[in-house]
Amino acid sequence: MATPNEKGSAPSGYVTPVVVHQGVAYVSGQLPRKDGRIAYHGKVGADVDLESARAAARLCAQTCLNTLDSELSGEGGRVLRILKITGFVASAPDFTAQAKVIDAASEVLIETLGDSGRHARSAIGVTQLPHGACVEIEVIAALGAPS
Repeated sequence: MATPNEKGSAPSGYVTPVVVHQGVAYVSGQLPRKDGRIAYHGKVGADVDLESARAAARLCAQTCLNTLDSELSGEGGRVLRILKITGFVASAPDFTAQAKVIDAASEVLIETLGDSGRHARSAIGVTQLPHGACVEIEVIAALGAPS
């Protein structure tokens, strides 16, 4: 289990990082962690600027891919396509550019996987995220047999 940072941000022991069912992988929401610590805290549009929020979204998306890769190594499957991502942005009351923040996560997936990274998406503004993180990303991916 991950060690908590100064804000106690260890992942919950009740959460499975990836659930695979009938050829679909569901990746639990990933926060912008570096070295086990939340790297970006606060509300976008107040405490966090747009570019920092985009960096957080990129980090979350890369963590989703790394989590998929790590969890699938024993399963023998491979990602055929990213089906959908859901991005949550802790937002100041007047912040309305959630889509621009989550675009950065989409860019990581497409840059990494090409057309297989293109996906459906939701970008949602929320009041608060776990451990004070500014962004959280979850991924749903279609899997295939190893090549």
